[in-house]
Amino acid sequence: MLLLLAEYLTQFNHNFSVFQYLSLRAIMGVLTALVFLLVFGPVMIRRLSYYQIGQSIREDGPQSHLSKAGTPTMGGVLILVAIVVSSLLWANLSNRYVWVVLIVTLMFGIVGWVDDYRKVVEKNSAGLPARWKYFWQSVTGLGAAYYLYASAVTPEQTQMIVPLFKDVVIDIGIFYVVLSYFVIVGSSNAVNLTDGLDGLAIMPTVMVAGALGVFAYLGGHYRFAEYLHIPFIAGAGELLIICGAMVGAGLGFLWFNTYPAQIFMGDVGALALGAALGVIAIIIRQEFALFIMGGVFVMETVSVILQVASFKLTGKRIFKMAPIHHHFELKGWPEPKVIVRFWIITVILVLVGFATLKLR
Repeated sequence: MLLLLAEYLTQFNHNFSVFQYLSLRAIMGVLTALVFLLVFGPVMIRRLSYYQIGQSIREDGPQSHLSKAGTPTMGGVLILVAIVVSSLLWANLSNRYVWVVLIVTLMFGIVGWVDDYRKVVEKNSAGLPARWKYFWQSVTGLGAAYYLYASAVTPEQTQMIVPLFKDVVIDIGIFYVVLSYFVIVGSSNAVNLTDGLDGLAIMPTVMVAGALGVFAYLGGHYRFAEYLHIPFIAGAGELLIICGAMVGAGLGFLWFNTYPAQIFMGDVGALALGAALGVIAIIIRQEFALFIMGGVFVMETVSVILQVASFKLTGKRIFKMAPIHHHFELKGWPEPKVIVRFWIITVILVLVGFATLKLR
């Protein structure tokens, strides 16, 4: 929106041409979303508290969590609004990838919002039935995957690249849709599973989003892409704006979500942010990089799968409690220690993800 205004004003004053630079607009996107959260965060916390829209706590979980009952939740709505506002202001709105990411993010946010609303407002502990939750996630994920496949104009937009091997490119054809579906839906639910401690999910999301923004910028620049032997995806660089908005919104939310949390983001935030990471990785052809950099999300998901499988097959549990962050809590780790150590792991994994750019 502001890009169009800047283009118009450039004919009167050439200084406005500075807004053509993607890097500047990305920085402004980060700051816009950050300021939005810092300004409206306290307002939302007061409103949620007034209407008693608070988190319910499982009685079979760590006893230290019982004191969190009633903490305002559904703060993810504010994160999504900040991302959308910042993206609409600073992104090139004629770019189709921008709209794909925003639509997927909002659709998953709606699914999460319905689930949260039924739990905390209607006091229905079951929330949105799992079959309906996965149905709408699947509809959105498959819709986005098929659109990206059908609208691809170059082979690079649908081929699979393998890290560490610069000449290994796999043409997967229609299986691109299947892969994209699992990445989008899987990433969404993985972030949601991780969102169990104060700030545990949002900071890794910020770091991975920032890293994907760098990948998007490089992949959308022909010379950088050619030099690094990564797919050149024309227009993908504009996703740096959305990634920047996610970073700003995430940092702003962390101001209130850090231990001890004043607000939780709920499924409305976790499902949407996870889906956003997934669809961005799909567009820029960096699914493996997402898998590496989002290793904490993967670890949380695998812990749940192993726990359920082990209990059903043997009647025994592998972990004291799943997802795995609760296992460490029950082993005696203070909550802040679990959180910060998982953040450190994410920093390391993001650096490993960046290393794949050169180790080819």
